Amino acid sequence: MKEYRVKLAYLRVSSRKVRLVADLVRGMNAEAARSALYFSTKRASSPIAKLLDSAVANAKTQGAAVEKLVIKEIRVDDGPILKRFRPMSRGRAFPIEKRTSHISIILFEKEEKAAPKEEAKKVTKKPVVKKSTATKLKAKS
Repeated sequence: MKEYRVKLAYLRVSSRKVRLVADLVRGMNAEAARSALYFSTKRASSPIAKLLDSAVANAKTQGAAVEKLVIKEIRVDDGPILKRFRPMSRGRAFPIEKRTSHISIILFEKEEKAAPKEEAKKVTKKPVVKKSTATKLKAKS
C-alpha cells in the first residue's frame, strides 16, 4: 500500500474555513472528491482541488491506478498570522489578523478484495408451526 503526499503552505484563508471543506472530502475516492469540490461554493475548495489534482498526477506518474486512489488523510494546520492595524478615531489602532493555513493530503491506492466463492446454498427446512391448544380445542368440538 503506497502513499502519495502533497502539501500546500501559506494559503491566505483561515484554517477554520479550510477545515469545513476538508471535512467534506475526507475519506472519499479521489474522483468523487474532485467533483464534490467542483460544486462547492467555499473559497477554499479551489486550492484544495488543485492540490488534489497535483496528488493524483503525482500518483499517476509513479504508476498508480487513478480509479483506486482514496484520500487517507487531509490535514489543515495554522500558518503564520499577518498582523495589520486599521486606524480608528482619536488616534487609536484596531488590530487585524490575516490568518494563513497549511494543507497536506495523503492518498493511497485501495486494494480491492477478491469476491468470496459462492458456497452451495444449503436447503433449510421450513420451521414446523405447532397448533396452539385453542385451535386443538376448536378442532375437537
